[in-house]
Amino acid sequence: MAKQRRAELLLVLATAFWSISYYFSRVCLEELDVLNLNAFRFLSAFAILGAVYRKHLRALTRETLKWGAIIGVVLVFVYVGATYGVKYTSLSNAGFISCLAVITTPLIELLVYRKKPEKKLAAALLLCTLGLALLTLSGGTRFAIGDAICLLCSVAYGADIVITDRAIARPEVDPIGMSVVEIGVTGVLFLLLSSVFEQPRLPRSPSVWGAALFLGLFCSGLAFVIQTTQQKHTAPARVALIFTLEPLFSAIIAYFLAGERLHPRAYLGAALMLLSLLLMQADFKGGKADDDVRQGV
Repeated sequence: MAKQRRAELLLVLATAFWSISYYFSRVCLEELDVLNLNAFRFLSAFAILGAVYRKHLRALTRETLKWGAIIGVVLVFVYVGATYGVKYTSLSNAGFISCLAVITTPLIELLVYRKKPEKKLAAALLLCTLGLALLTLSGGTRFAIGDAICLLCSVAYGADIVITDRAIARPEVDPIGMSVVEIGVTGVLFLLLSSVFEQPRLPRSPSVWGAALFLGLFCSGLAFVIQTTQQKHTAPARVALIFTLEPLFSAIIAYFLAGERLHPRAYLGAALMLLSLLLMQADFKGGKADDDVRQGV
């Protein structure tokens, strides 16, 4: 149980890195196009992690390479959906729909692997979904083309969690090596897309350089290493639930760094999200629930 809780705390840290990435991305987009920024972000992360974990790269197995490449392709869909979807819908709709991985992850597991979720997950999902709605939706909920793109992001996000879980469960797969490979594949694919649809270039100002490097080292590099090394100690549905803290953390960061203020109902939504996490951490079986959650994965 201690190992699982430590892993989940580290996953919360990774979620915090992804949350602050919205702020730094906005800084970077003043000089860089969307695909160009993602290419720089992932390739810089690959360069740094490749140097740090070069021993893992030298010992790559075929299985590690295969799963890293698959997840790298999935991540392209995640970040294309997250960045382009917001152009064609409201920020609130994009924030809500993109984080629906908390719903799509257990659904994908149920449809693909026939894996039944934990009983308490239903109540946690209900609380978390309602909390997300109160936190991010303002005004209408009209479904536009941008909503569909963001929905693709949430499906891809759920697929990323499920595929990562299946990959790291294989003894022949090195989680760290797979992390480096997936980041490299994602960066190369974004560079190719940027070369076709944009004009790739490097940042010009020191502030954008700093923001872009932070995105690469912490938000892409360290965060994905945490995910692939720690996710094996908990269940995919619980990982998805932890990742729903992303809009909550983003709202806190926006409050202090960008001066944004939330509607009172949004704070109620944040409280419901935290309650859903406490519910998932609650032990109703005398200490065995958390240990048993990994059976059959």
